[in-house]
Amino acid sequence: MAVRPRLRGAALLGTLPFFAYVTIFLIIPTLVVVFGAFAGDDGGVTLDNVKALKDSYILDAFGRSILLSVISALVGAILGALLAYAIATAKPGGILRRTVTAAAGVLAQFGGVTLAFAFLATIGISGFVTVWLQDHLHWNIYSNGVWLFELPGLTLVYTYFQIPLMVIVFLPALDGIRPQWREATESLGGTTFQYWVKVAGPLLAPAFLGSALLLFANAFSAYATAAALVSQGNPIVPLQIRSALTSEVVLGQANLGKAMALGMVIIVSIVMGLYTLLERRTAKWLA
Repeated sequence: MAVRPRLRGAALLGTLPFFAYVTIFLIIPTLVVVFGAFAGDDGGVTLDNVKALKDSYILDAFGRSILLSVISALVGAILGALLAYAIATAKPGGILRRTVTAAAGVLAQFGGVTLAFAFLATIGISGFVTVWLQDHLHWNIYSNGVWLFELPGLTLVYTYFQIPLMVIVFLPALDGIRPQWREATESLGGTTFQYWVKVAGPLLAPAFLGSALLLFANAFSAYATAAALVSQGNPIVPLQIRSALTSEVVLGQANLGKAMALGMVIIVSIVMGLYTLLERRTAKWLA
């Protein structure tokens, strides 16, 4: 009996690095954002920064960020779910499954300056695909404007890493579907359509919606790729925050940037709360 407290103490000691990491890189920055959002230039408490979030340019930035996140999450969720289903039906432990899942793990983390450069080199104004289409098919993909540096271009780039992320988070739910359930449906005279509508569909719906919410949060909080791709203007909130913190034209906007960051934290917290609820529901039958 005397050994158990020691084991418990050793287990708690092993969690210290984790809690230290969370404190330094999550809790402290969050507190800085919260306190800064309500701090005035004189060091006092003020609501001016939060009230400024009602300005049209900030509301437009939030609207574009939400639109970007919704579209890229929906496209990534649908295409990623189809790809995950194709993997789930492949041979377990086969070379195809191992290759695709490994590639998805790498591509889901492929972002920032590297991803922006890849798209610029591929379909940029002087990208090899753009030049090839002009030389061989006489098709200028930028005849109506350079959309790559605007919201449509960001949506395309974000979808690139949303699809493999969907594969990673949705594949376990597909693996949890038992073949016996389909056999039982067929033995009772059910069709494939009825199986997906009445059995597999309702079971996978919480996992699919939860994964889509995770993709939304992933896109909504992304910064590095957009910062590397968009050199002029601040179409989304992360770039507006960057401008508020680093602008040499309009000074004294740091606390406004923290207020915008607080708005992002609130939105992401709501989304992740819904994701957690859906994950709990999915875990009941996955277990």
